Amino acid sequence: MRSPFLLSPDEPKAGGLPAGQHHYLKIRNLSVVFDGFVAVDKVNLDVSQGDLRFLIGPNGAGKTTVIDAITGLVPASGSVNHTGTEILGRKVHQIARLGVGRTFQTASVFENLSVLQNLDIAAGSGRRALELLRRRRKTEPAVEEAMELVGLGHLAEKQAGVLSHGQKQWLEIGMLLVQNSDLLLLDEPIAGMSQDERIETGQLLRKIGASRITLVIEHDMDFVREFATSVTVLAAGKVLSEGSVAEVQADRRVQEVYLGSAKEGGE
Repeated sequence: MRSPFLLSPDEPKAGGLPAGQHHYLKIRNLSVVFDGFVAVDKVNLDVSQGDLRFLIGPNGAGKTTVIDAITGLVPASGSVNHTGTEILGRKVHQIARLGVGRTFQTASVFENLSVLQNLDIAAGSGRRALELLRRRRKTEPAVEEAMELVGLGHLAEKQAGVLSHGQKQWLEIGMLLVQNSDLLLLDEPIAGMSQDERIETGQLLRKIGASRITLVIEHDMDFVREFATSVTVLAAGKVLSEGSVAEVQADRRVQEVYLGSAKEGGE
């Protein structure tokens, strides 16, 4: 199934920001209510370019709902400012067009097409459907760069459906990169991966996060400890704690609410 956060060929890409402009995500009083139940309760969050931010917390804390609200999948109140542009209240495709890319736990790629064709389609804004599937003599530089960055250059002609779980996740990230997504929202990117794939994914996130805003939902605390620049902890829809990994781990409230259960395999 194709992700709704991959632009269609008829939708223009964000086009990027002016050279030298610092990217940021500024969330204020973000709230989501389902039939009287407050799933996200006045969350404030700031993430800057280069900050590999991890969003953690117990089940039901509201982590995925925060990302759903940012990307327009659920109605929300408050403010979500992406580098000077308010995106809350816009439609999903409009938000994607503004450079917001999102992945799910199960990668959404075109399984019957090759790795190269998947990336080419994602980069094919302005081309007609038949042109997207037509084999071209020359690969676009942005596609080539993304394919190498996510470690799939040697699998360019391989059908996406036969890739490993981890490789499909990397391909989906690559598809967002060729669309100039500068805000990446990744929902449990290492779930179901082998140990080697987890390490490679962490290294990939460091590379792409250096020049982008990156917010990662994750449960694996070993992965968080190794790769997170900073951490935000949610509990019952609210921000419980925020800071470096060391600061969050030392917070007694976090230990009581989350880390204890995480060590026991609860999350």
